[in-house]
Amino acid sequence: MIRNAQYAGSFYPNNSDHLVESIENSFTSSLGPQQLPHKEPIETDLFPFLLVPHAGYIYSGPVAAWSYLELSKYPLPNTVIILGPNHTGVGADIGVPNKVESWRTPLGEVEVNHELIEELVNHSSLVQRNDDSHAREHSIEVQLPFLQYIFDKPFDFVPIAMLNQGYDASMVLGEIIAKVCNGKNVLVIASSDFTHFESHNTATQKDNLILEAIEQMDSKEMYDIKYRLNVSMCGYGPIAGTIEASKRMGRKTARLLKYATSGDTSGDKNSVVGYGAAAFYAEGK
Repeated sequence: MIRNAQYAGSFYPNNSDHLVESIENSFTSSLGPQQLPHKEPIETDLFPFLLVPHAGYIYSGPVAAWSYLELSKYPLPNTVIILGPNHTGVGADIGVPNKVESWRTPLGEVEVNHELIEELVNHSSLVQRNDDSHAREHSIEVQLPFLQYIFDKPFDFVPIAMLNQGYDASMVLGEIIAKVCNGKNVLVIASSDFTHFESHNTATQKDNLILEAIEQMDSKEMYDIKYRLNVSMCGYGPIAGTIEASKRMGRKTARLLKYATSGDTSGDKNSVVGYGAAAFYAEGK
């Protein structure tokens, strides 16, 4: 079974040429890194794990490009695990594909790594096979064209949609990922946007506090700030799970690469969504 792209034509172009153009415009945008990804690695360390936003490319694409430019500096992995929030409310608490064998975008198909899914499911009943978790969810889908664009070799992936984003569940998920993936050539990506539908200034103030906690790789502090200030970020569970996996898989430091809001691209700063890009690096970076 193939999962066809659900958001091609809305969040990003449904024509392959136009999609490549949109991705490249994200990289060269004044809010983006203003350069295309590296075609050959310039670093020899372990690739970093990533935090990437997931809105329409015209809004969050330039911020997302910062994370993917950073990834392109390193020898690339064979498998990508993408943790995203479940916006639809449908499916399992933490859902992975069941019968779906690949996901299709305008740039081609990406195979689902069912061997890795089997290991994850066997480690904890918290992770469940459920195709409904992914049927209409956008937070993971929008990452695939960026990955397809920068990869110079075939790769497979595991999408994990988190309906349960509780602190304990996120910690367990990060621990499971680390147990299953330690010693394997696996990248972990957290897909999240930040404050929703507040003024640019308010969103920036709240999000900066959240991002400081993320740079400290302090998930507990991030949760405390989120609930204390009622920060309407959507992927706090995926971020916490990625931080926990990072700590257990040799990524000990974090760096914010870029923050912006939809107001920076649209010009309307009365009601915005915040977007952040960050990387979690191996020790010594």
